[in-house]
Amino acid sequence: MKGQIIALGGGGFLMEPNNPLLDDYILQQTEAEDPKICFFPHATSDPNRSVVEFFKAFSPKRCRPQFLSLFAPHTADIESFILEQDIIYVGGGNTRSMLALWREWDLPRILTRACAQGTILSGVSAGANCWFQQCTTDSIPGRLSVLPGLGYLQGSFTPHYDGEAERRPALHRMLTAGEISGGYACDDGAALHLVDGELNTVVISRPAAKAYQLQRDGDQLVETRLPSQFLGAT
Repeated sequence: MKGQIIALGGGGFLMEPNNPLLDDYILQQTEAEDPKICFFPHATSDPNRSVVEFFKAFSPKRCRPQFLSLFAPHTADIESFILEQDIIYVGGGNTRSMLALWREWDLPRILTRACAQGTILSGVSAGANCWFQQCTTDSIPGRLSVLPGLGYLQGSFTPHYDGEAERRPALHRMLTAGEISGGYACDDGAALHLVDGELNTVVISRPAAKAYQLQRDGDQLVETRLPSQFLGAT
């Protein structure tokens, strides 16, 4: 898929409110001097809190923060509104519920068009899961499961790789059993920056954060740590 997508395994203003490195990186990827950045709170059961945190984080920055509600949309022409944005930033929560809502509002088609026209798609956790062919998710309470995503990016994605104890062993089991395709996993504080469907760079907001590529090689599971760029002072 043509365009830029930035997928955060965790972090950003929702998880690291005192560490703006990943959020600032997202803003820096657009050529707009005063970019319009629109927050999608559609995965969470408490969108008001997330929207407040979004404006608290981005209002002081050189950008024009906005958000889109699908329960009380401010416009009938959602497509035109989305196409005007320089950046879409999708929050975390329930990936399955968010994708169901998006499909009802025709957002997969609209977001495909927006990305092809230059809008940067970004997000954390569920907001990163959604862009891939598959993801691991806790959308169903009590267990991690495999969920189809939008398929803008090849392979699978797993967020919170170091932040939740069950993520790594669950992904390894799924891969070994052939339940999920190979792909990427990101710790909290790590993000993949993909351009035209290919991995361009990995950026991290804390020195210990890591990102991995995982593949099956016959009966063996191969987990490869990806080189990364720390965004803070060295």
